[in-house]
Amino acid sequence: MKEACEHCSIRSAHHSEELKKDFRDRLNRIEGQVRAVNRMIAEDVYCNDILNQISAVQSALTSVSKLILEAHMKSCVIEQIQEGKFEVIDEVMNTINKLMRK
Repeated sequence: MKEACEHCSIRSAHHSEELKKDFRDRLNRIEGQVRAVNRMIAEDVYCNDILNQISAVQSALTSVSKLILEAHMKSCVIEQIQEGKFEVIDEVMNTINKLMRK
């Protein structure tokens, strides 16, 4: 991850356009699923059917999280370690712990 400027603490990733498109496509599908859940609730759809749809949304989000974590490890984390910024390991471990709580 590169610093946005020497006076800022905003970091940014730099992934290929193809990978970013894949992330966006997946998230757009998930967004559609969430809208569908909202409609289902508004239309008094059977609760079990709504819960199954919510489970599918959660699974899709988990899948995207895994892909983003993999990309992060293969690019941002490696780059920071090569720059001697070993604190990135603690950052990643905290993130993994948050992901595993769900």
